[in-house]
Amino acid sequence: MKSNVLPAMDGPQIPLRLARAAQAVDPVLVIAQPSLLAAIKLCISLGGFEADKQVYGALNIDPSHWTRITRGDAHFPVDKLTELMDLCGNEAPLIWLAHSRGYDANSLRKRETETERALREAREALDAERVKVRVLTEALHGRAA
Repeated sequence: MKSNVLPAMDGPQIPLRLARAAQAVDPVLVIAQPSLLAAIKLCISLGGFEADKQVYGALNIDPSHWTRITRGDAHFPVDKLTELMDLCGNEAPLIWLAHSRGYDANSLRKRETETERALREAREALDAERVKVRVLTEALHGRAA
């Protein structure tokens, strides 16, 4: 019997992704982890998840496979690593990987987006104009800059 209260959906339901706000992670804490799995567990812990189900459910990973991953008997799916970091709001696995490959974890920084670059350039131009106004104002009042 069809419900006359709720309309029938024509297509599949759109999955909703829970994502944490980005948070800074102390690289010293991350590089102290002995393995990528430990860095992944740290990532999840820093994300504030109380139950594994919140993570493997959001990542669409089979519960039994998740158990094997957490025990170290299976590998975390590489194609889900960025999704995990977005979900948890931190980049602990990326920092760990960069350090393990010989890169300086403290020098990692995100690239500027076009909008951020335009905003930075506009601020720099505005600051330059403010300096000009200050110098000209002081010159008009007879003060040397």
